[in-house]
Amino acid sequence: MNISHHKYLAILTLIFSFLFIILSISPHDRSDWLLENVLVFIFVIVLGISYKKFPLSRVSYTLIFLFMCLHEVGAHYTYAKVPYDEFFLNNFGFSINGIMGWERNHFDRLVHLLYGLLLAYPIRELYCRIADSKGFWSYFFPLELTMASSMMFELFEWGAAELFGGDLGVAYLGTQGDIWDAHKDMGLASLGALIAMGITLIINLRIQKDFIEEWRSSLSIKNKYPLGEDEIKRLRQQSNSHN
Repeated sequence: MNISHHKYLAILTLIFSFLFIILSISPHDRSDWLLENVLVFIFVIVLGISYKKFPLSRVSYTLIFLFMCLHEVGAHYTYAKVPYDEFFLNNFGFSINGIMGWERNHFDRLVHLLYGLLLAYPIRELYCRIADSKGFWSYFFPLELTMASSMMFELFEWGAAELFGGDLGVAYLGTQGDIWDAHKDMGLASLGALIAMGITLIINLRIQKDFIEEWRSSLSIKNKYPLGEDEIKRLRQQSNSHN
């Protein structure tokens, strides 16, 4: 790993730290801000600890950086109150909500879409480098994990809202009266991940010489014997033979 990689990550870290400090000053709801950043604190610690032994690509770090910056904006205002529409109205003279006919604040919808769009590739890098996923599975598993983690986050939100209740629970959930909010959020995250994996697949199809061969190999049968009770029987026979 050359020095430019270190410098690039250092620049991203400094920019994010600056943005984090600015947006941590007088957030709209301090309790909600803290709750929104619990997972961020954990994630940053994991990234820091893993950096020396398992550095990610600059592409992955950039995508993670962009998502975390958007998340901090949402945490500062609370997702349901991010003034994006006022920003466009005051600076560009038009209302996005007015043009689209929206009656709710859709910043949270955007971030859920970008959760899949921006984080599916870093997840794919983990699969390819740790699980050695290839071909079809190197695109399917990142999509699947992104969808699963989106569902887990919705469950986390539900649990936090039940635990804290009141205005904090309402602010953290940010459903804005939509009973299908969680379903739409998961759907958008899944769509974003599908787009990201589709783009990655198209790029690799164009530049990877053995793409078709690897794809076919990934879908070939690796073990012709059934598992389940048959595998248990084989393992017991092996164990008995060694004894």
